[in-house]
Amino acid sequence: MKALITGASSGIGWEMAKYLGNTLGYDLILVARREKRLVELQKEIKTEVKVLAYDLSDIASLDALIEDVENEEIDFLINNAGFGLFGEFFETDVDTEMKMIDVNIRAVHYLTKKFLIDFIKQDKGMILNVASSAGFMAGPKLSTYYATKNYCLRLTEAIYQELKMRGSHVSISVLCPGPVDTEFNKVAHGTFHTSSASAPFVAKYAIDKALKGKLIIIPTLKMKCVIFFSRFLPTKFLLRITYRIQDRKTKR
Repeated sequence: MKALITGASSGIGWEMAKYLGNTLGYDLILVARREKRLVELQKEIKTEVKVLAYDLSDIASLDALIEDVENEEIDFLINNAGFGLFGEFFETDVDTEMKMIDVNIRAVHYLTKKFLIDFIKQDKGMILNVASSAGFMAGPKLSTYYATKNYCLRLTEAIYQELKMRGSHVSISVLCPGPVDTEFNKVAHGTFHTSSASAPFVAKYAIDKALKGKLIIIPTLKMKCVIFFSRFLPTKFLLRITYRIQDRKTKR
């Protein structure tokens, strides 16, 4: 078995690679911008690991990545690459936001479609898209990030139903964790003032559930409760609560 993981140079992607390789015996293709970090990770994994340094915000890099792996027999695609940006919408840097949209949406969309076409032909394969609990709501002060994760979640749900109606043996899942102890805060220029789940726990939980064909994967009971009860709150009230939570973050 072989898995391709984007955003594998840190956080959840890093831990997913270790779990898949060292525990489940998968050969791996690791993709991220930071080749040095991927090489470091490669040394920690017992199975065969191929390292590919690509910037997924660049459409040419996406094409090159697909060409680079076209002869690989990949069974499991994990779209994990993504980042956020903290701040009010009128203040945040538009160029950074455009890059975020390219990574969080376009790359996920593109790679999902490319791999799904082949998986359907073979009638086998798994896709795990990494969204967030943010995908269930709007997020003042992290507005673009929340919007991108809404896209990831809803796209995955729609594809799931299409596959089900086809009677396909291809599976697709979406991971929607709450705060996780990763480099997200550093990149987004903000700090969570709430407890975070550990990346190894989230990675293992997500992989195990995806292998069982679960559609929406929410790792902690706390976030399951938050998402469930938020459905019953008026939109404007929920927006005020979300704003206050985001406003408690310390901007860096």
